[in-house]
Amino acid sequence: MNFDFRHIRGFIALAEDLHFSRAAQRLHMTQPGLSRLIGELERSMEVPLFRRTTRSVELTEAGKVFLAQCRIGLDHFDRAVTQARRTAGGELGTVRVGYMDFAINGRLPEFIRTFNRHRPEIHLELSFIPTLKQQEALLADRIDVGFMIGPFESEHVESYAFDSNRHVALLPITHPLSNVRHLRLSDLAREPFVLGSVETWGAYRNQLFGICHRAGFHPNIVQEASSSEGIFGLVAAGTGVSIYASCVRNLQRRGIVIRDLDDVLPPIPTCAVWVKPIQSASVQVFTEVLASVWG
Repeated sequence: MNFDFRHIRGFIALAEDLHFSRAAQRLHMTQPGLSRLIGELERSMEVPLFRRTTRSVELTEAGKVFLAQCRIGLDHFDRAVTQARRTAGGELGTVRVGYMDFAINGRLPEFIRTFNRHRPEIHLELSFIPTLKQQEALLADRIDVGFMIGPFESEHVESYAFDSNRHVALLPITHPLSNVRHLRLSDLAREPFVLGSVETWGAYRNQLFGICHRAGFHPNIVQEASSSEGIFGLVAAGTGVSIYASCVRNLQRRGIVIRDLDDVLPPIPTCAVWVKPIQSASVQVFTEVLASVWG
């Protein structure tokens, strides 16, 4: 069909006024120009939309149906324009967020609640992704912002220090050291360890191994788990001890004792990371709220 938006606007004006002269004035065009538009529309559709006499203009039955559908279509179009403008201004949109265990067990839930109060019409699409996979997903444009163990050294990204955790020891409640209020990392040197698997905890393991090496030992890993719940369950079962982030204190976990490690000074940083320059207005708003409200 060979007609466009001008033909639809012209048809609606004439259908509402049922008078060529008045409709043409509304459209700021000549009466012959409007008559030509309507003729082109009817020929293209191969349907008569108006009954014309020397004294009156009336809609045909087909014209009435077409008018109703055109109004629905224009309403959708107007809303589409409004939403496009609001999206461009950062009022609407979606931000794809990746997170890992320490973020979701730490400050991230509180920030999400804060952001949703400030910008309820921006949808946060949240996905659990381990740190190393988040780095890949950011650079491949599969997520917009990642909450990961930092730092992420890349010239293509910008990073914001979002949270920080101390290292703590997780012990079975029946462990001989569970009654000791403060431990040193060296106290665990001969213990069997439960750690997260390489696939999902690679970034954390790299940091932890460096700390253990500086303390003069390599952890004797007897069991691995893919999730925090798996680690907690294995420790509670007496399989071994583990070293985790202090955000574990936000969780309810039976059968485990949490103890500070006095000689482990480097914290575990959680960073919010995004690719620069930011291309999405919604992502720009997200990072601005992060800096202004959470800073």
